[in-house]
Amino acid sequence: MPSFTVNTNRFDPYKNFKFRVRWDGRYVAGVSKVSALKRTTEVVKHRDGGDPSTSRKSPGRTEYEAITLERGVTHDTDFEQWANKVWNFGSALGSETSLKDFRKDLVIEVYNEAGQLVLAYKVFRAWVSEFQALPDLDANANAVAIQHLKLENEGWERDYEVVEPTEPTYVEP
Repeated sequence: MPSFTVNTNRFDPYKNFKFRVRWDGRYVAGVSKVSALKRTTEVVKHRDGGDPSTSRKSPGRTEYEAITLERGVTHDTDFEQWANKVWNFGSALGSETSLKDFRKDLVIEVYNEAGQLVLAYKVFRAWVSEFQALPDLDANANAVAIQHLKLENEGWERDYEVVEPTEPTYVEP
């Protein structure tokens, strides 16, 4: 694991509202919410016959939770095009799924209040397991229509090449 230089002047944690998502080498427009990155490792309990009445514990399989992306409905078709690679209704028999490129790697970037990149996580071999094109529509509501994309993935890791930037100082004119 790489070594870090710690900014001893920063006491505040990073905010959760400045972020961007990138796939296919470009930023995805309008993503307003990304669910948590979470992994869980199963606990395997075991004991030998001659051991006392207590169990030993060791790590088992690690599972990565699906990641949900949300954004307002627009004319942009990025979410739908990716979802269609997994299942395209009405396609000819045998071509409903695009096995060649339905998986993507993506990057989730976090920025500080000054707009500087401070953290990035690489998500590996993600694919769309759930796509919501439109929410419930209600003529009496006062809300934005939101699309959802649920991404199964095979893991993620922090990009340690992203280092903490030198924070800018306000200079009076």
